[in-house]
Amino acid sequence: MSTQDKIRETVTSHPVVLYMKGSPQFPMCGFSASAVQILKANGVEKPFTVDVLQDEEIRQGIKEYANWPTIPQLYVSGEFIGGADILREMHQSGELRGLLDTAK
Repeated sequence: MSTQDKIRETVTSHPVVLYMKGSPQFPMCGFSASAVQILKANGVEKPFTVDVLQDEEIRQGIKEYANWPTIPQLYVSGEFIGGADILREMHQSGELRGLLDTAK
């Protein structure tokens, strides 16, 4: 299975997926920590997370998959939502809560 196939399978098999550096308990960068806090503030206690620091192919592959150069990356119902800045904006506007409430 190719890296892109693994990523596609992961993001379509779970309602909320966060590709991040580290884990929710031990984020390894401020942006990943912020993304986890924003998800918790919007009622997602245990998102499915992938630590990109554990697999260099996934770390590079996720950037290609979404054509997005940075990590973290959030996927909801298989769709790429954005990185930390977009999550923050969507959280502040209330848009993120509605999106997460409809996650399949």
